Amino acid sequence: MNFLKALLVIALYISNANAETQKPVDITVYRSASCGCCGKWLEHLKANNFNVTDKVMEDVLPIKQSHSITENLASCHTAIVGDYVIEGHVPASDIMKLLKSKAKVLGLAVPGMVNGSPGMEMGEHKNAYDVVSFDKDQKTAVFSSYEESK
Repeated sequence: MNFLKALLVIALYISNANAETQKPVDITVYRSASCGCCGKWLEHLKANNFNVTDKVMEDVLPIKQSHSITENLASCHTAIVGDYVIEGHVPASDIMKLLKSKAKVLGLAVPGMVNGSPGMEMGEHKNAYDVVSFDKDQKTAVFSSYEESK
């Protein structure tokens, strides 16, 4: 009987652990209505278990400024997930990695508009790019790197 109870406890634990990992992650994205690639990035997030709140704005600059996004980090959209800022076409896997690591950074960025990053796919060719972390003092570090592919 104790063996069956132990099995039941283990099964319930595994079931709860799986339910937690499958819970969608809330993210709010601020973007311009005129940017087509932003919508593609939103689809990438949704396909990777994110619950997206889409905030279309006339001017996203005030959002960027209020979250310490400087010109060298800037891209076309800014997102907030938990306590982190996400700037540009950051892959969903890197956002999840950041959330799990609980790193002491302000957020992640893919500066500019990199061909081949999520939402910026154009054919088979993908440019190499880095996802960088940044802190409140604007110190950056490479969080992950993606190689060029043709």
